[in-house]
Amino acid sequence: MVLALVEHEGGAVDDISLEALTLARDVAAGANEALEVIAFGPEAEGVAEEVGAYGADVVNAVDHDALDAYAPEAYARAVIQCAEATGTEAIVAPGTDRGAETLAHAAAKLDVSMAAEVTDVEVGDTYEITRQRWGGTLTEHAELDAETNLLTVAANEISASEAGGEPADVSAFAPDLEDDDTRVRLTEVEESDVEGVPLAEARVVVSGGRGTDGHFSEIESLAGDIPNAAVGSSRAAVNEGWRPHDDQIGQTGNKIAPEIYIPCGISGAVQHMVGCKGAENVLAVNTDPEAAIVQKADYAVIADLHEVLPAVEEELESRGHA
Repeated sequence: MVLALVEHEGGAVDDISLEALTLARDVAAGANEALEVIAFGPEAEGVAEEVGAYGADVVNAVDHDALDAYAPEAYARAVIQCAEATGTEAIVAPGTDRGAETLAHAAAKLDVSMAAEVTDVEVGDTYEITRQRWGGTLTEHAELDAETNLLTVAANEISASEAGGEPADVSAFAPDLEDDDTRVRLTEVEESDVEGVPLAEARVVVSGGRGTDGHFSEIESLAGDIPNAAVGSSRAAVNEGWRPHDDQIGQTGNKIAPEIYIPCGISGAVQHMVGCKGAENVLAVNTDPEAAIVQKADYAVIADLHEVLPAVEEELESRGHA
C-alpha cells in the first residue's frame, strides 16, 4: 500500500497536497498497490470526496486530543503507526514545511533515508527517483530502496489531476502517542498583514527589481486591475528596502506557478529563475535586450517599464478588462 499525507483547511485539501496525491497515485500504480491517505484534525474525514476523486481508496482520519494543534513528532509517530498498520511500502508527503518536517521526523524514527523535492518516480526493484537539489538549480537521479520509502513532492512541479474515483472510505485512526511527542507544538498562528492574493496562489504575478528604482506604483496599479493577480519582487528590491520579504520570488523567497509572470526591471539571476520556473508564460519588460530574463522569457518588451505598464493598463481599460 502507498500512503499519502495530505494537508487541508476545514476538509478542503490544499493544492500542493493534491500534487503529492497525484504522484502518489502513479507510485501506487507502478507498485500495483492501493492508495490511502492520512489526514489530521477533527475535519479530516471531510477530505474523503476530494481525495477519492484523485484515486485514494481510504482516508485514515486522525483525530486525537493531543493533536488539536500541529506537533511534528506526534504527526510523524502517527504516520509511522498508520503505515505499519496498513503495510505501507511508501509514504508520500507534500513539499510544504509541515510535510517535509513530518517526514524528516519519521525518517529519523525509522532510521531510513528520505528523498525530498521529488518530481518523478519509476517503480521497479527500487524506486528510481528524479528530484531537485540546490533550490531547483540541479536535477538529481537516484535510487531509493528501503522497507518503507519516504519522499516529499516538489511544490508546483507536478500538475494535479483527478482520476475520477468515488469518495474514499473513512477509517478513524487513533495513534499511540507518548508525552514527549508533543513537546514541540504549534501554539500560535500570526497572520501576515499583507493584503491581496498570496503569491503562490496568484494566476498573474507582476514583479519588479532593481530597474524600478524603487518605484512600484505602476506595478501595483496593474496588478490591482487584474483579477487574481499579485505583486512580487526580486531579492535586489527587497535588499534595497523597497519591498517586504513576503514579496520576494526566488531561491530564498516564494516559488510561484502563475499562468503568466511579468517581471519588470529584473535581470534574471539563476536564484530568481528558481522561484518562477513554474510559470506557464513569462513576459519580461526590460530596457536591456541582453538581460538573462529576456533570453529566458516567452515574450519580451524592450522598453522602460514605467512607460510600458501604464500603456498596458490603459489598453486593458479600453477593452473593459480592468
